[in-house]
Amino acid sequence: MQRLLTLPFLFTFTLAATQAIAQAPTTLPAAIPAPPVPPRPTASQLPVRDPHAPGFVTATELPDGTVPPATTDGNFILGPTHKSAPETTVQPGVPQGSVFEFTMNSADSKFYPGIARDPGTFGTADPSDPTRMVVTTSHPAPYTRHVAVYVPKQYVPGVAAPFIVGADGIDRGLFTTLDNLIAQHRVPVMIAISIGNGTGDAQGSERGLEYDTMSGLYAEFVEKEVLPLAEKTANVKLTSDPDGRATMGGSSGGSCAMIMAWYHPEWYHRVLTFSGTYVNQQWPSNPATPGGAWEFHAHLIPNSPAKPLRIWMEVGDRDNLNMNALRDNMHDWVVANETMAKVLAAKKYHYQFVFARNAGHTDRAVHVQTISEALEYIWEGYPIAGANN
Repeated sequence: MQRLLTLPFLFTFTLAATQAIAQAPTTLPAAIPAPPVPPRPTASQLPVRDPHAPGFVTATELPDGTVPPATTDGNFILGPTHKSAPETTVQPGVPQGSVFEFTMNSADSKFYPGIARDPGTFGTADPSDPTRMVVTTSHPAPYTRHVAVYVPKQYVPGVAAPFIVGADGIDRGLFTTLDNLIAQHRVPVMIAISIGNGTGDAQGSERGLEYDTMSGLYAEFVEKEVLPLAEKTANVKLTSDPDGRATMGGSSGGSCAMIMAWYHPEWYHRVLTFSGTYVNQQWPSNPATPGGAWEFHAHLIPNSPAKPLRIWMEVGDRDNLNMNALRDNMHDWVVANETMAKVLAAKKYHYQFVFARNAGHTDRAVHVQTISEALEYIWEGYPIAGANN
């Protein structure tokens, strides 16, 4: 997972923690030098947030080392000890699925021909607008992305299978977890598709463009260019039923997962995010969504009819707090996720929000503690062959 961390006192710099919106620019201003990116602090240098702070959602404090029930909506607080769930490791006697891999080149994409930002450069705040980042060192550039398709042993060829799409590259831990959960009849027999990003990070990069664009573009790219190749390469058939389709990711990959389902609910109904970047990560600016993914909890969810989505979210008590050069008050990952939970509850969504103590941004220990429960939660209600319920 990409980690985007900034010390609160670094007021004059912006780390690689803000990402793009809209489609790739066709013309760019002349490049000018940008301030150097300061070293990233460790998670222990960030402030520890209190889940019971004023304005945060009311949540159930769980016994240390436990996770919420997979059948229960609401807000929960994990204790500071994060032990790996047994489902995240290979178990004796459990059938293991097959993994098929392929690459995709930017020259073959009608959606993302590719951009990159010059190494060692970033952007500067627009003096006329605190929500806008000016990036002058981004330019067209090619990329290659890697994709992996996990097919469980129990898959029957020719059957239209449910599936989950993941961001930021090949997730072999997910594949192992699915081996175990499928064998235990806790999730459906599903395909998993891990899609690498188009490289880079933050504004002016291909990853930034793909993951935090507040539109349906990335979902359309996956639908038209990735899924057909996945079916062909792995010899599988993917369901067109949105109730049998899920998205997942961490950090900006998490906001990407939510964006895919929000703009295309006819394709996706289930969303799983770790440290979701529901903050102002857009470049170039888009007047329709001036706060980037911050708009989800500021305006989009509160002001829209509820969509048929089932959502699992996590944030850490030492998650990102980026007091950056934009001075936009829209770069606090904990506040963003807490507010997401609040507006989802107000709209009566089926969601589960987990606040993890002793955890940083996309914390690996929390991930392996919760991923099996999170997967089981988002697939609640979907038919599972052989399940006791």
